[in-house]
Amino acid sequence: MMVRIKLTLIFFIGIIIFSACKKTESEDKQMTEFIKANNINAVKHESGLYYQIIKPGSGTFTYPSNTKITIKYEGRLLNGNVFDNGNGQEQTFPLAGLIEGWQIGIPLIQKGGEIRLIIPPDLGYGNRAVGTIPANSVLDFTIQLINVQ
Repeated sequence: MMVRIKLTLIFFIGIIIFSACKKTESEDKQMTEFIKANNINAVKHESGLYYQIIKPGSGTFTYPSNTKITIKYEGRLLNGNVFDNGNGQEQTFPLAGLIEGWQIGIPLIQKGGEIRLIIPPDLGYGNRAVGTIPANSVLDFTIQLINVQ
């Protein structure tokens, strides 16, 4: 009886892992097709996000955990719909309080830099719908780093 329970448990764990891998592969395919179709010169980060450094900026800031960033940005879905642009104004945020994709991507540039981040759902809002962003959405952000402190 115990062996049957263990085998059943292993079977279900395998299905969950297989499903997660398929979802990740599907999202990566969606992102690479978007990048190719839009002729974006992007690099894949080990985290799974894609990024294009438009301007590297200048300086040697090391991004400690209490970093505050001042940015101008635009966030779009892959269909081109803009879901947020900070009203076109500079916005200041603690980096640690932002989505993981931003926490990974923004430190790739310095003050005065600009980056495009194509963020898979697990580094964005995941399986939650947020405002006009549907659950499990790939996000496309262009971010200008005005200041970092």
